[in-house]
Amino acid sequence: MIKITTLKNGIRVVTEKLSHIQTVSLGTWVGVGSRYEEKSENGISHFLEHMAFKGTTTRSALDIALAVENVGGYINAYTGKDMTGYYVHLLKEDMPVGLDIISDIFQHASMDEKELNTEKGVIIQELNMYKDHPEAVVEQNFDATAYPNQPFGRDIGGDPEVIRTMTPQKMLEYMHRQYTSDRIVISASGAVEHDDFVEKCEKLFCDVNTHKGKAAVPATYQGGFSYEKKAHEQVNLLLGFEGVPYGAPNYWTMKVLSVILGGGMTSRLFQEIREKRGLVYTVRASADSDMDTGMFSIYAGTGEKQVSELMPVLCQEIKKFSSTLTQTEIDRAKTQIKARLVMQDENTSGHADKNARMMLHYGRVISEKEILDDIKRITMEDIRNCADSLFRQKPTVAALGPISHLMSYEDICVSLKD
Repeated sequence: MIKITTLKNGIRVVTEKLSHIQTVSLGTWVGVGSRYEEKSENGISHFLEHMAFKGTTTRSALDIALAVENVGGYINAYTGKDMTGYYVHLLKEDMPVGLDIISDIFQHASMDEKELNTEKGVIIQELNMYKDHPEAVVEQNFDATAYPNQPFGRDIGGDPEVIRTMTPQKMLEYMHRQYTSDRIVISASGAVEHDDFVEKCEKLFCDVNTHKGKAAVPATYQGGFSYEKKAHEQVNLLLGFEGVPYGAPNYWTMKVLSVILGGGMTSRLFQEIREKRGLVYTVRASADSDMDTGMFSIYAGTGEKQVSELMPVLCQEIKKFSSTLTQTEIDRAKTQIKARLVMQDENTSGHADKNARMMLHYGRVISEKEILDDIKRITMEDIRNCADSLFRQKPTVAALGPISHLMSYEDICVSLKD
């Protein structure tokens, strides 16, 4: 059962008690990520996530780790474009320990200068590590091309030069400006009693800023291309179109479309491009959303010689999608999505994260039944209209590797319209 309470300072608390579960996952999710940053502070949201574990005004970094691991718990965090999450998973009897730790690192990070300078090196190593992963590089190039010269298109990890100039004062000022109570959700799932949990949260989360945080710059999709020639074995390729934001009437329609086109081994792209033609090892379609935009993208990894055949096939599959759509494909895609939703719910961390995200995106927790009812109502005509709307837009193409035989961006645009 899901219960929601708003604390006196405006923080929302959501709990979901799961029967027969002996553990609890809990944490704080704040509706602030890299898209809220100025160019001069690119990477600060991700840096804050790192620094939360480096000590508070009362605990050292080792104290934090020991407090969690001494009771067999697990603590972690992540940063996205629109939110940052700090969470812990422990046995039910150790819930007070976990909540105390999370509240401490979330509100009282010390931002010790020595620790901060050490962590700069760690983050820059992390950024360099991703440079050795072509898929990660092409994804960042893709974002920067789809949303150029704006926060939404910048690297979540940050700019190394900006990271090097970060100071404790900048970190604390950003946290004060953006980590505000109206943007915070405390979520717990598993063996948790709502009233007891809320009472503890009311006492522990009393040092959160209650003013209104600075809004994010709206995302403006532009599209275009990024071709980067590298002496790699494969070409990493992304082709995409602006999708729909959270809450859009065709949000789940876009999800169903992505599963039909490239969501598994029976999908059109997998069958045509990998199984029939042997052009790729991996090909997939994805549908992602944010508060004011979205992205429908197709990823493929292929060889230098195969790329010349791959792109025309991709364009052909996109163009013929609506006219060849079948009810069998639609029913299979709906079943796949239903199964994935159920599977994702089979752990307490997944429940806590999902509920927090829904609170931040929609202001409420949407039930699984409501989602499945929405998916059930999707018709063939809905999917065709969604596909026609998506694929008539200006595309974004990013490619990295031996790209000499890749079709030009201009020819791709023409091919998609023919």
